[in-house]
Amino acid sequence: MAFDLVVKNGMIVDGSGLPRYRADIGVKDGKIAEIGRINGAAAKETMDADGRVVSPGFVDGHTHMDAQIFWDPIGTSSCFQGVTTVLMGNCGFTLAPCRAEEADLVMRNLERAEDISRAAMKAGIKWRWETFPEFLDVLESLPKGINYAGYMGHCALRTYVMGQRAFTDKATEDEIKAMAHHTRESIAAGAHGFSTTRSVSHMTSDDKPVASRLATWEEFETLVKAMGAGMVEVAGEPRGDAEKARRWYEDLSRLAIESGRPFTFGLFNRKAVPGHWRTTFDIMERTAHQGGRMFAQVHSRALNVLLSFETQLPFDKWDMWRDMRKLPLAEQKQWLLDADKRRRLVEIASKPYEGPTVRGAEARPPEWDVIYSLDSMTGPHKSMAELARQKNTHPVDLMIDMALERDLKFFMIQPIANEDQAEALELMKHPRSVVTFSDSGAHVSQIMDSSLQTHLLSHWVREKQAFTLEEAVKLITNDTATQFGFHDRGLLREGMAADIVVFDPDTVGPHLPEVVCDLPAGAKRLKQTCEGMHATIVNGQVLLRDNKPTGNLPGRLLRRKARG
Repeated sequence: MAFDLVVKNGMIVDGSGLPRYRADIGVKDGKIAEIGRINGAAAKETMDADGRVVSPGFVDGHTHMDAQIFWDPIGTSSCFQGVTTVLMGNCGFTLAPCRAEEADLVMRNLERAEDISRAAMKAGIKWRWETFPEFLDVLESLPKGINYAGYMGHCALRTYVMGQRAFTDKATEDEIKAMAHHTRESIAAGAHGFSTTRSVSHMTSDDKPVASRLATWEEFETLVKAMGAGMVEVAGEPRGDAEKARRWYEDLSRLAIESGRPFTFGLFNRKAVPGHWRTTFDIMERTAHQGGRMFAQVHSRALNVLLSFETQLPFDKWDMWRDMRKLPLAEQKQWLLDADKRRRLVEIASKPYEGPTVRGAEARPPEWDVIYSLDSMTGPHKSMAELARQKNTHPVDLMIDMALERDLKFFMIQPIANEDQAEALELMKHPRSVVTFSDSGAHVSQIMDSSLQTHLLSHWVREKQAFTLEEAVKLITNDTATQFGFHDRGLLREGMAADIVVFDPDTVGPHLPEVVCDLPAGAKRLKQTCEGMHATIVNGQVLLRDNKPTGNLPGRLLRRKARG
């Protein structure tokens, strides 16, 4: 057989969890054609993988690349971390259904809740659809480096049917019927499922709850039961009240059993309700025994907000800081070098905020004991309070010193969930969880979790030895592919799609993030590349070699297949 590509002499970690073995992989027409010792066969390209691991491409079930796909065909920063397939449209946030003249309605949902620049969306997206099936057709026509699948989102559906009333009103019976019709139509066209949000943190740019938060339970239940196929993704739960959270998951359980739809949602440990995630897993177990299916999406590290002069700081809206932060970075640096201005800035940031109420303004100084210096990705990271005590200075003064030493390219991290890493490990090891939830494409100046897969390989496998390499690869390949229904991916088997990554297990791991201004309209975002990733192969073609694009764009739209 003449192959399109042969990956030679790699250590195969095939995604099943079985022990590694040495072999070659022959690829033909986007599929794995042969695994074994391939000698003397003709090949258009041969890749030497000696000394490296060859595994399935990683699968990420929680992204927000719905807008990014229009201006970033290769899918950064996920593609740099070995991800070859992503599921977007989570949390009810999609660009369809939506009429071109009403595009502002979906942008209101996305701009603040997911931190996606409105200017970038307006400049980067050419509207060529109205319904969700038409949107899928547009996605299919776009050049793509990785594979994409997408939910149909409740927020866009609501604004499409109700207009401005979606942000303020209960839907009428006729409106719910119309939404049910569009839900069925979207699923039939290949939508992966239906997503919604109830999260109190999901607000519009004009301080209103995003559209799906106005939906009644009856509306949500009707739409789920109208689907007929596909899965349901839900964002949000009652915060800080374990009993309300338990009742919420019990309600989801009943609906999963009644509708026959699999349900998935993010699950983290949180200081406010310690251990409550265990109750949620208990509910998932009972659901399974009663004929329903629920699984949790969990993270490989703390969910961190990144803080920096290049992006955001806790006191950006405070007096004097507000004026400085409007300036270009070079001018901000001059303020910080001015002894009098610096003294006043430190004084203001060191005491409770006393200015007018401003959205996002802190009412008190940051808790520096839980804000950490991000000098490297490996850790352990020391808190700014601890470092300040060592230097006998104030954390704000220290922050300014450390930033000036690095020309303001200095990051701090503030965990907002998964603070307890022992519990994070328990979450990852639970049989009803999948390790995913990067949020790639969203929170582009606040969070950088596209590297959660390579963090798993570097931190939990190489440093902590909490998983074998085989176990960890299974978590981010076959487990995610199977749970999310990508049944031709996630394993290295003859006949499967040739989504493959080749990496060095001794060095693989994320680089420090950087701030770039490469979005449409010059908007900024966080970007992160990776060490030790030798090649990323999508549908049999090399997309990245040593994290550098080859120019190939072999990605596909993965429509959910209708039952025949």
